[in-house]
Amino acid sequence: MGAYDAELGAAVERAQQGDEDAFATAYRLVQPGLIGYVRGLVGDEAEDVAAEAWLEIARDLSRFRGDGAGFRGWTATIARHRALDHLRRQKRRPRISLPEQDVRELPDGQDTAAAALEALSTERALELIGSLPREQAEAVLLRVVVGLDGPAAARVLGKRPGAVRTAAYRGLRGLAERLARAYAEG
Repeated sequence: MGAYDAELGAAVERAQQGDEDAFATAYRLVQPGLIGYVRGLVGDEAEDVAAEAWLEIARDLSRFRGDGAGFRGWTATIARHRALDHLRRQKRRPRISLPEQDVRELPDGQDTAAAALEALSTERALELIGSLPREQAEAVLLRVVVGLDGPAAARVLGKRPGAVRTAAYRGLRGLAERLARAYAEG
């Protein structure tokens, strides 16, 4: 992560000075991990929640202080808050599903076999992570998907680094056991 964080830190610094291309670079570097984390928290509505988070990130960018790793942690914290807000709103308001014909008319961004396979494997991985207890799932998402170290993940979750390391270890061990069982049955 060293070179990655150095590139990210430099992009963030330039973005704070108004360089739009640098902000696009920071977005491109952070978004894949961030969307994976948010998808693990809110499921199919991750794109909308992540978009809300990026609006807040763009608005408050001038207040951020830190390096590339710190920026990843800061963005994960914002995304987590937006995801928790979204989950609270969902509890207050019932979901309305789209009629099937409306869904068929939605534009299709990608239709290649590779994109489908990638989506299935990502979906399956997030489904497995989602089957973990929430504390373990969030620790795994932050450590593995977003790539935060223990202290940064602990700051996002408001916990001690040791508790996050333990939760991530237990979560990864649980995932390994589930995968081994599925492979043996499979």
